[in-house]
Amino acid sequence: MKARTLAELGTLKQALQAAQREAVRGAELARERLAREQREHDLFALTVGAVVPLRVVARAPRRAPRPAATARQRERDEAAVMHEAISDEFDVESLLDTDEGLSFRRPGIGVEVVRKLRRGVWAIQAQLDLHGLRRDEARERLALFVHDARRSGLRCVRVVHGKGNGSPGREPVLKSRVKAWLVQKNEVIAFAQARASDGGTGALLVLLGPGQPRR
Repeated sequence: MKARTLAELGTLKQALQAAQREAVRGAELARERLAREQREHDLFALTVGAVVPLRVVARAPRRAPRPAATARQRERDEAAVMHEAISDEFDVESLLDTDEGLSFRRPGIGVEVVRKLRRGVWAIQAQLDLHGLRRDEARERLALFVHDARRSGLRCVRVVHGKGNGSPGREPVLKSRVKAWLVQKNEVIAFAQARASDGGTGALLVLLGPGQPRR
């Protein structure tokens, strides 16, 4: 930009001087800002102290969830019970004592044991109710019940087979079968018809041989 007259030259000089002053002022403001930021940084460092990076802690790898526990011993027990099948064709009548309740006792078991069973001397420790079950289901339930009771160290249990009031001809369908099934179980050493207060003709009191309780 050229000045044509002295007046224009004076004006141009003033504009240049103003621009120089503005540049100097801008530089001073920048220096002041940097100085202020430095002071704030120093004050923060003085207040907080030395900064130490956080120690990186190695995380243990995540383990896959364990599969749900299965009752393997229970499965083996059930398989063993089913293997020791009990027959529906077993003739039990010849093995029963010819008393009023057609009780049963194995060789070596005195008649007094059966009498005590019938009088309720032995405390009933568990019960199985077979009401409403089909023959095959009742047989399996009974076999497993006797097996578990023996493993648990129980000695006297009650098996309810019903009186047959709801059966055709009012005949107890399971009564004779239950006796035949029990005779075939080695764990059973005696049984007798229950007292009226314990189920009467609809139940049997069963004595089991001593077993090793589960721990």
